[in-house]
Amino acid sequence: MLTFEELRSFRLFGFTVFDTALAFVGIYFAAPLLSKLFKKIGIFIPRRSWLLWTLPIGTLVHKIIGQSTPMTDELFDPSGYYLIKIFIIALVILGFIGMKRGKK
Repeated sequence: MLTFEELRSFRLFGFTVFDTALAFVGIYFAAPLLSKLFKKIGIFIPRRSWLLWTLPIGTLVHKIIGQSTPMTDELFDPSGYYLIKIFIIALVILGFIGMKRGKK
């Protein structure tokens, strides 16, 4: 039987596949609730936008709580790692494309 440490040992470009997949699954199931909460204040956010924001939100939360991860370290390193920074910014922008403002 696989343990969490064994599952977390699989990496792609230095990032754990298990943690990333689990984050996307969690957002996939939480997106309807999150969208319903934002709909009450007049902002319509589709599930697609939440999925695109999974990595940006995750890195921001890790930074806020002080958890060091490879992606957080690379994103907030001012001296390099420009591809990951461009990728995260692109995800944020693409997430805003599906949003709509409406009445409460």
